[in-house]
Amino acid sequence: MIKVPGEMPAYTYGEAAVATSPVSLEELEQLKISVGFTADDERYLRKAGEVLEGQTNQIVAHWRSGIIASIPNLAQHSRTLEGDPIPKYLAQSNLRFEQWILDTCLRPYDQDWLNYQQEIALRHTSLKKNRVDGVQSTPYVPFRDIAAFVAVLNDTIQPYLASRGNPAAEVAAMHRAWCRSLQLQMALWARVYMDLAKTKSEW
Repeated sequence: MIKVPGEMPAYTYGEAAVATSPVSLEELEQLKISVGFTADDERYLRKAGEVLEGQTNQIVAHWRSGIIASIPNLAQHSRTLEGDPIPKYLAQSNLRFEQWILDTCLRPYDQDWLNYQQEIALRHTSLKKNRVDGVQSTPYVPFRDIAAFVAVLNDTIQPYLASRGNPAAEVAAMHRAWCRSLQLQMALWARVYMDLAKTKSEW
């Protein structure tokens, strides 16, 4: 499995510390069918991973510095409660953001992947946000912002998929596979927020 260069604090993919997802593998297969995610999508995602490898730093810088930093209601989630930058937090979470790109494209969508989807979602809620990095920032990222920003992730990834000169039809297939994967992941992350909604709303 390809990993981004350097130490990556709090990246615990496949480790025992990651709890088992309440979503079954059977339910995951049903979600794949619902979103239209096929074996061809898996193949094109692997190809996308090969194309995006080496570009992840640039992509995350684009997302974080070029877009999120200019949107106050998004930028606040990696800053102190007073609005000051937290460089170490940003650097560490950026590395995990980069790795998420590769995990999306290159990991098999098995039990470990399913478990880590739950972990990712938890780290955006009040149940786990800030804890793994030991910082004081906003208590959670509202689900509405995550769901809405997926459109930006989908739009802005396409030029990077096209940057290696692959045929247009192949780029379109890679992009379609990426978008379907993100839709699948959003459905899984929503489960965590919906469970949390039984006691509080973080919409």
